[in-house]
Amino acid sequence: MIIVVPLNLVPDLVEDLEVDGSGAALETDGLKFKLNEFDDHALEEALLIKDSDQAQVLALALDTENIDKVLFTALAKGADRAVKITGADAAASSRALGSVFAEAARQLDADLVLTGVQSVADLEGQLGPAVAAALQAPFIGVVTNITVAGAGVAVRKEYASGITADFEMDLPAVIGVQAARQTPRYAPVSKVRQIQDSATLEELSITPGAGGAQVSISAMAHPERGEGAKNAVGYRRTGAGA
Repeated sequence: MIIVVPLNLVPDLVEDLEVDGSGAALETDGLKFKLNEFDDHALEEALLIKDSDQAQVLALALDTENIDKVLFTALAKGADRAVKITGADAAASSRALGSVFAEAARQLDADLVLTGVQSVADLEGQLGPAVAAALQAPFIGVVTNITVAGAGVAVRKEYASGITADFEMDLPAVIGVQAARQTPRYAPVSKVRQIQDSATLEELSITPGAGGAQVSISAMAHPERGEGAKNAVGYRRTGAGA
């Protein structure tokens, strides 16, 4: 089984975010980026499948600044191959990039594509469905458990109020991972550096196709500050700790 995991960089929300001069986008000068948390969980779930079954894990990312370290780190964690996509605009929407990652998955003969369920950069959660639509493959999102089941996979999907449901999917398939079965593993800096000296990142040129429906941002702004919370008149705490 070949498992492809798209990895994306997103703004580090620990940083102060500022709106740029256009008023419709973030100011990126000096902004720090990091691997999308949900993508890290998708990679961990792929590696867990590899640990228990015969599977090959391919880390996939768009050619952007600082992405090499992310791919080398994926190799240090246990990915078998790391592939950098050239020719696509990393700033495009997840819908537009769906066809790019789908074509890459097709050329890499992927049986299973694991995406993060969403990105903190847009919170749309549309990359997985867009990849699945382009591949004409089944998709299930908000998944917290994946196991190999015969010629397919069994998945556990989360719903609201803590409800879960189990499904079986034929391959090829696309899955949006909400959380891996365990905390994503850590790759020591020394191991990442060793991988950087010994491994080679592959490159794959993809010409972007039509992205379908798009979402356009007309304006961005920081939330307005209120006056803060106030105690209600006559309110009195009772019980332990009062």
